Amino acid sequence: MNYSRQRELILKIVRADMSHPTVDAVYQALRREIPNVSLATVYRNLNLLAENGDIRKIESLDGTAHFDFNTGNHYHFICINCNKVYDIPCDVAPDAVKKAEELSGCHIISHDLTFQGICHDCLKLKKN
Repeated sequence: MNYSRQRELILKIVRADMSHPTVDAVYQALRREIPNVSLATVYRNLNLLAENGDIRKIESLDGTAHFDFNTGNHYHFICINCNKVYDIPCDVAPDAVKKAEELSGCHIISHDLTFQGICHDCLKLKKN
């Protein structure tokens, strides 16, 4: 992959935003640095970074893509109310891959586990 200042800044934005930013959030942040950048450029570079394994692309429940700089093993939780994405450590299901391989007879190379429910912020709002 060739060097691109725009791609470098996009990666920096995703790395700094632990909230799993959307394309639009990355676009708005990048426009502060490069006012004339196009939304298509942001889409193209985010997808390229995800395909290259530099970031992880997460499809949310409404079809919006979120991006995660943490490419290490972990799971995700997506809130069905606000659509926020949270990291969940793998140790909640430490033997999931091994058990899935045993039950299926298949060799698993990668996996993605996503939990869906109501996040702590939305639960607090419902109580009030």
